[in-house]
Amino acid sequence: MATNNHTADKVLHPDLSYKIVGMCFEVHNELGQYAREKQYADLLEKKLMNQNLKYNRELIIGESKNIADFLIENKVVLELKTTRVVGRSEYRQIQNYLQQSKLDLGLLVNFSDKFLRPKRILRATVRNHS
Repeated sequence: MATNNHTADKVLHPDLSYKIVGMCFEVHNELGQYAREKQYADLLEKKLMNQNLKYNRELIIGESKNIADFLIENKVVLELKTTRVVGRSEYRQIQNYLQQSKLDLGLLVNFSDKFLRPKRILRATVRNHS
């Protein structure tokens, strides 16, 4: 199977998202899978400060008054979960945040999983068929 050499060029904010995901793994390793969402967010906030990353926590997004867990470097929406299963509603929630903020990349992290599997979510583009 041929690989596309341009795939790496299309990954949005690779260095920043790699750094964020790495911090999420550190938080998960330190707190395990049974802490509360606020505990994960508090520790992650400390790590963001230590890395000198600009962030907003519990930021109201758009006119909907929805609240995103983190907006990092005005580029990435980070949503933390502590749920048994991540379903469509969580993906729709992030997609809503991305649409309203006009940002292109969201990360969804469920800390209740035994093994952390962060999900990258890209803003869906609406195509004009004129």
